[in-house]
Amino acid sequence: MIHSVYIHIPFCEKICHYCDFTKFFYEEKMADQYLTALFKEMHAYLGTDKQNVTTIFVGGGTPTALNARQLERLLIQIAAHFDVPTVLEYTFEANPGDLDVEKIKLLSNYGVNRISMGVQAFDNQLLESLGRLHRVHDVEQNIVALQNNGLKNISIDLMYGLPNQTVESFADTIEQALAFDLPHYSSYALQIEPKTIFYQRHQKGKLHKPAEEVEVNMFRLLLAEMKAKGKFQYEVSNFAVPGYESQHNLAYWNNQYYYGFGAGAHGYLPGERITNLRPFPAYVKAAEATGRPVLHTEKIGLKEQVEEELFLGLRKRTGVNRQDFQSKYNFSIDQVYGEVIEALKEKRWLEDTSEGIRMTEQGQLFGNDVFQQFLLDEFDETILLANS
Repeated sequence: MIHSVYIHIPFCEKICHYCDFTKFFYEEKMADQYLTALFKEMHAYLGTDKQNVTTIFVGGGTPTALNARQLERLLIQIAAHFDVPTVLEYTFEANPGDLDVEKIKLLSNYGVNRISMGVQAFDNQLLESLGRLHRVHDVEQNIVALQNNGLKNISIDLMYGLPNQTVESFADTIEQALAFDLPHYSSYALQIEPKTIFYQRHQKGKLHKPAEEVEVNMFRLLLAEMKAKGKFQYEVSNFAVPGYESQHNLAYWNNQYYYGFGAGAHGYLPGERITNLRPFPAYVKAAEATGRPVLHTEKIGLKEQVEEELFLGLRKRTGVNRQDFQSKYNFSIDQVYGEVIEALKEKRWLEDTSEGIRMTEQGQLFGNDVFQQFLLDEFDETILLANS
């Protein structure tokens, strides 16, 4: 079963200095062309029957950069292809300042029940340095407007490890964010990615992140403050009131299948991962011609499935459940990774729980190093045959 669907809307009013996602400056005509191509892609995969999925996530870019007419056009098409009333979680990403009452009512009327808002910092100077258009006052205005129109399941994203950010300024951002008492928060360390403004500045020696120990202190402060306010860490970068964990993101970390539609989108279908073309002209041309604007397809065999089960599942604070793994693959985690698990336990990066394995708090600080240990040089597929 295909569990979820991701739909990418790549338009932004301004390109943030750190962002390496597929994005284009918003122009009305371009957006109309893009939506037409997107709908052809969706139709090519889905046909005319409405699909049953558990989660829908519309991300970007900034989906709410679309004007009200285009936004309704998108919502109508999603409703035509998916049985929206049965969807457990239907999320739209938004930037503060992009949401007016008309757009909020449209989202609500078409069944959207969750908003993920890119706030990043409660510091106007930092927001300007990131290339963000919104300011702190826009956040409160949008949250109040969403809540007044029945959209109360709101998540906000924060960033740390930003240039010129101190532990004290991040503490202030956390305090202001938690004052809204929202059901969900995400917080990510800045990564300097190629083909971004920050990368160019970093290469020229004009951009300096805080020292590693400062970033570690920010992360530990985040953990403590979220826990103190009843927002429990359920994944490395995500915190929620129990019952409000992002079901869509959990689908990724549980290694479940999902459609990916739009420029640069990734999909995971039985036996393969699909990556779409990123450039606007290439995506639109291919989608218009064939409905399959695919850049490449990667075959996912047993080896890849098992690797992903571990390094995706270990992002969750519950970790990887031994019994679930055994049921899914007919062999145990320890048959494949016994030595790796023991080595990581010795480093105190991994721990055994009553149900499985998970990263320790210390391990979370070295997450990428932990995940790399679960990439297999080779894999004896006779393990599966012997235990089937």
